Amino acid sequence: MSDIPIIWILGGPGCGKGTQCAKIVEKYGFTHLSSGDLLREEVASDSDKGRQLQAIMTSGALVPNEEVLSLLNGAITRAKGSSKGFLIDGYPREKGQGIAFEEQIAPADLVLYFQCAEETMKDRILARANAAAVKRADDNEATILARLKTFKDNTNAILEQYVEKTLTINANRPVDEIFLDVVQAIDCVLKKKQKASA
Repeated sequence: MSDIPIIWILGGPGCGKGTQCAKIVEKYGFTHLSSGDLLREEVASDSDKGRQLQAIMTSGALVPNEEVLSLLNGAITRAKGSSKGFLIDGYPREKGQGIAFEEQIAPADLVLYFQCAEETMKDRILARANAAAVKRADDNEATILARLKTFKDNTNAILEQYVEKTLTINANRPVDEIFLDVVQAIDCVLKKKQKASA
């Protein structure tokens, strides 16, 4: 794994992580793994586990870490042979998750934190919900406020833990401006990786 970059993508719901991840995938060919998408896929499969997860997610609470880690580990293992890099989107969501990921899967090379005003995030999520053909269970105002609070409470502890790996990016700006900062950071990681493996 050591020659394949692993980048954690952090930011509150509606901060624009998904948009930036899509641009990174397009430019670098990385594998984008969203813990939220993996959970929603499991829920959509209507398995027993999926139904349990659905109940937790609807309440706005965090899914137990071993569940998320096992979904992520499975997805990384399946893609390992063909991947140029991994974007781990929306994970870790609390301090213990970061430690468990690095112990069980691999250390992260970079943490990109998209910092965005709470009001902006709330407006974006509500706009997304109104435009969506299929409604997400967690895109209503009460759940959004619970998610933003959970996010804020947990993220500061994560960022304090990974100061030396973290780049905080102002996500209140236009998409392309944000992406310039992202590219600079990823290019830097790729150079380091090449040097290390040379």
